[in-house]
Amino acid sequence: MHNLIFNEIMLIFVYNLLIILKEGTKMLDKNTIFDVLTAAMSKGADFAEVFLDDTVASNINYVDKQVESTQSGRDFGIGIRVIRGLNCVYAYTNSFIKEEMINTALKAAAALEGVKKDITINLCKSDVFNRNPIKIMPDIVDKSEKLEYMKQAYSTIMGYDECIKQASITYLDKIQNILVANTEGLFKTDKRVYTRMAISAVAEYNNEMQTGFAGPGAHKGFEFVKEMDIVDISRNAAETAKKMAYAGYCKAGAYPVVIDNGFGGVIFHEACGHSLEATSVAKGNSVFSGKLGEKIAADCVTAIDDATLPNQWGTTNMDDEGGETRKNILIENGILKGYLIDKLNGKRMGMESSGSGRRQNYRYAPTSRMSNTFIDNGSSKKEEIIQTTDFGLYAKQMGGGSVNPGTGEFNFSVQEGYMIRNGKIAEPVRGATLIGKGSEILKNIDMVGDNLSMAQGMCGSSSGSVPTNVGQPTLRVSKITVGGR
Repeated sequence: MHNLIFNEIMLIFVYNLLIILKEGTKMLDKNTIFDVLTAAMSKGADFAEVFLDDTVASNINYVDKQVESTQSGRDFGIGIRVIRGLNCVYAYTNSFIKEEMINTALKAAAALEGVKKDITINLCKSDVFNRNPIKIMPDIVDKSEKLEYMKQAYSTIMGYDECIKQASITYLDKIQNILVANTEGLFKTDKRVYTRMAISAVAEYNNEMQTGFAGPGAHKGFEFVKEMDIVDISRNAAETAKKMAYAGYCKAGAYPVVIDNGFGGVIFHEACGHSLEATSVAKGNSVFSGKLGEKIAADCVTAIDDATLPNQWGTTNMDDEGGETRKNILIENGILKGYLIDKLNGKRMGMESSGSGRRQNYRYAPTSRMSNTFIDNGSSKKEEIIQTTDFGLYAKQMGGGSVNPGTGEFNFSVQEGYMIRNGKIAEPVRGATLIGKGSEILKNIDMVGDNLSMAQGMCGSSSGSVPTNVGQPTLRVSKITVGGR
């Protein structure tokens, strides 16, 4: 009996796989989508949506002069969202058999049963402007060629200094084909191609280990790897590890901190950005709820979320609800100008979507998320910011941390830090942490540089993990609590 059940399951799996292999990334036809949406609306919903996802991903990990692991795979499925009023039910299946998709839609519909409405569904496919041209699809590049770049990074790190004890290089790429259709007639498809390297160096001194890391990535194909200066990036990671291995400990206290550009923007992303997402704003769980038009930051602070920047890590041609992505001004000269809003939370707030509905894949319902989020350029020079700081900490590279989304209270480690003395960058220090509250830090920023740059990360939230850019120019916080010794 058990063997019979197992054989049936395998037959279904093989049947689905054959459909995918035969049709490649061909999306569902309109008639099938129409029938699924009709089933989802059969119990009285106001709105229904289909999200089809077909993703191929691969990664290689190179450690100790050998390939430690290599993985590749394909994930496909369909997510069905049903909304009635402000209530939402989400269901998904990885079966492309029409009857099973309809059955999944019927189960979702039954959970929100109400008075059935007469709704006409008229699906109309519309084109999506491509902001992310791809030159070399990563799936046509041989694994050996990818490995050559990884070996180059590895040898650069290991040859940097005798204190370097380990290097770890990871290569990742992903090709995601999606389709979004809903009962308002929307029908759109998109292809997303991501490529990234994760480069890590470990240095040892006096039996203590310190790490340097770089994780460059882009919404590009393999041309991204070919274009990057992998030697320079790898050398910088090794240099950071070495400097921190030999560094003394940071002085604890409350004093000015200069945070460098690029990944320094992770503080704004975590401590403030999440609090500007409608996911928390709509429920009144954000310190910024109901504060549109109010001054929440220093005059020199302008913050933006822009999903339209060509080939950037967090850029998409459309959001995961099929909405048009855009440049959203969040804070302008210290004044709160807008939130990041998805369709459902926009309905709760009585506001339009800002094109910010995102999700990891078909297993997640979309919600408001950041894309390329950064503090915009100011008028100061980096040198000026350093020179006008008598004493403080220069946080050249930020590390990980933790944040309470409801209060904005955060605790971030500094991966690479230096003391500032008499307007000059002085000795390297380690063990520094920045402790504060996002809403307070925004008001304590007193200088913003003109050297904006971006860095890449994966942001986790209720709709899964999505690629996001963080960024900022060099800036100074006039006073912040610094943990150390």
